[in-house]
Amino acid sequence: QRTNKSALFMGPPTDPSAPATDLYGEGSRKYRRTVYTHDQWVKHRSPDRFVNNLSTLFNSGIYKNVGKEVVATTSVAIFVWAWNLLVGGYQDLSGVAHDPIIQGEWAKIVGLPLQAFTTVSPSLGLLLAFRTNSSYKRWDEARKFWGLNINHTRDLNRMATAWYGNEGDPWDGTEFMGAPSSKAQAIDPAERQYLLGQISLMTWAFVRSMKRHLSPPDEDEEDYIAEMKSRLSPEQADAIISATHRPNRALFDLSVAIEKLPMHFMRKNEINKNLSIFEDTLGGSERLLSSPVPLFYSRHTARFISIWLLFLPF
Repeated sequence: QRTNKSALFMGPPTDPSAPATDLYGEGSRKYRRTVYTHDQWVKHRSPDRFVNNLSTLFNSGIYKNVGKEVVATTSVAIFVWAWNLLVGGYQDLSGVAHDPIIQGEWAKIVGLPLQAFTTVSPSLGLLLAFRTNSSYKRWDEARKFWGLNINHTRDLNRMATAWYGNEGDPWDGTEFMGAPSSKAQAIDPAERQYLLGQISLMTWAFVRSMKRHLSPPDEDEEDYIAEMKSRLSPEQADAIISATHRPNRALFDLSVAIEKLPMHFMRKNEINKNLSIFEDTLGGSERLLSSPVPLFYSRHTARFISIWLLFLPF
């Protein structure tokens, strides 16, 4: 049972009472968090996938989303067919030719030479290929940013846990920067659990704040605030929620938590390198959100294909 919007969903809701706007189009984007596990790959490779895909043809959100364009093109095609039938005559299924129903000098068959479409088709194909490649590249780049977040959150917490309490190297007497290092001191289990818990919480707070930062306010704000207040202390939660740039505030709190760890500064520096990578993934994701494919490419392609489709029936 799905209980919260921040989980990874596999498609639009199946609840029949869900709003129609959540089933396809812009409203369904928040559910498009496709993450495959073993079971999904087995289904994806199933020999029945072709039958399953065809059986859901009329439930496709893509077709519903472009319904207006399909209706407009179909309407033009029906008009051209009906007009030419009325003014130019027609041949029935028995091969018998029938005279035009509408006759007159003004009643002419409408049509365009096919050469015009065959000439511009390669250009349209190149534009569509450019748009498709650009879209996939942006999607792939965003997915890699989140993949880096996953990898380096693991790396950060691994190093913090493994190096906790090691001021120097108690095994071989290694000295950092030519200065003698103190040996590992006795570790207070309660303090260790608290400080490492802060590392885990602040790491989660950054990633969660980054997700909220890149999502529409009406999609995630209430869940975000509830989750922050349920996991963090009131002071920490209020500080992040009220911040102008929430992910940056969460990164600051994570830096403070790392600084409190009892370990040599060289090891803290290695852990802090992960925070620089977090900043890079955050900045890259903001760039993808705020900088679309140049609008003149999008508009030119949309106008081109609209005119091409509307005049094709002629």
